[in-house]
Amino acid sequence: MKSVIIIGSGILGASAAYHAARLGSAVTLIDRQDAGQATGAAAGIVCPWISQRRNKAWYGLAKSGAAYYPELITELEQLGESDTGYKQVGIVSIHEESKLDKMEAKAYERREEAPEMGEINRLSPVQTKELFPFASDEYGSLFVSGAARVEGHAVRDALIRVAVKLGARKVTGNAKLIVEDSKVTGVRTETEEFFADSIVSVGGAWAAELFEPLGLALDIVPQKAQILHMHVEEDSAVDWPVAMVPYGLYVVPFSGGRIVAGATHENDAGFDTKLTAGGIHHILDKTLDAAPGLAAAEVTGAGTGFRPSTQSALPVIGRVPGQQNLYMANGLGSSGLTAGPYLGKELAKLALGQPIDIDLSLYKVEEVFRGK
Repeated sequence: MKSVIIIGSGILGASAAYHAARLGSAVTLIDRQDAGQATGAAAGIVCPWISQRRNKAWYGLAKSGAAYYPELITELEQLGESDTGYKQVGIVSIHEESKLDKMEAKAYERREEAPEMGEINRLSPVQTKELFPFASDEYGSLFVSGAARVEGHAVRDALIRVAVKLGARKVTGNAKLIVEDSKVTGVRTETEEFFADSIVSVGGAWAAELFEPLGLALDIVPQKAQILHMHVEEDSAVDWPVAMVPYGLYVVPFSGGRIVAGATHENDAGFDTKLTAGGIHHILDKTLDAAPGLAAAEVTGAGTGFRPSTQSALPVIGRVPGQQNLYMANGLGSSGLTAGPYLGKELAKLALGQPIDIDLSLYKVEEVFRGK
């Protein structure tokens, strides 16, 4: 039986732990529970097909992530997990007509290779409000039936619970590499040492310090996201589609009338966890323009999280330079909930020496490291 240590229990680490355990590996999952972890704070949309991003490497990964979700959720449910945070509810993308024209054309083009998108329908303002009653009278939308909502902490926790059922050990602690003669031999926390055939770093925005003993500087920076929580009285929110609105914002309805709206993309805030007037104003201003019906919603809270971001805006996955048993994946940014479970599966296979289904040359780890 091969063994693997996974450092970080966000969406990537949870998925890697689950898949490694499913493959029969002895798994140790270590996390120090930093405040503001992106997965725990996030709720979002699984719908990469209508994105206007042109990077093929990004789209290929996001598309594979979206296609993998139904299979994964079925597996988790069969293993006793009913609360996965994932539900296919469709999306209404609310925009001006010129934007919708481009989005619709892209959607039909991509559906040829992504039938999981389901139905594509152009909706008038009236039709949009029938599906999403908070919508403005001024904007139509594009409806895609295969889109889903996902809540980060729920799918993460489901993956970890099953991994533990399959024998994985979950440890809370600050993991540091054990290095002998410039080679990684294990990991230590404040109270214990661990050794395994493979070690995997999925520390997100906090991962850089792990590699300092190797003389490597990791170019991963935090992108701050503020997210707003609201409540409406209509319990039928469980059946409403998610909504995408201008400026990259989204509105995600959940059961019980709970609404999540967000999120900001703040590149120079570091690890500042405070909520700001400007951030909340941005969310409300742009969201209420497209969905003014939410003006009467009760504001019940807000939070912050930190997405790991690379200069290329592309994630990376592979073996760490100069090491034979140390692997990493990082830099998913705002695509974490969409691509994280799939990338975690591929990372687990990579660390266990099994064939993988992605082209590592598109997501080179070397591009985010530099010698100190």
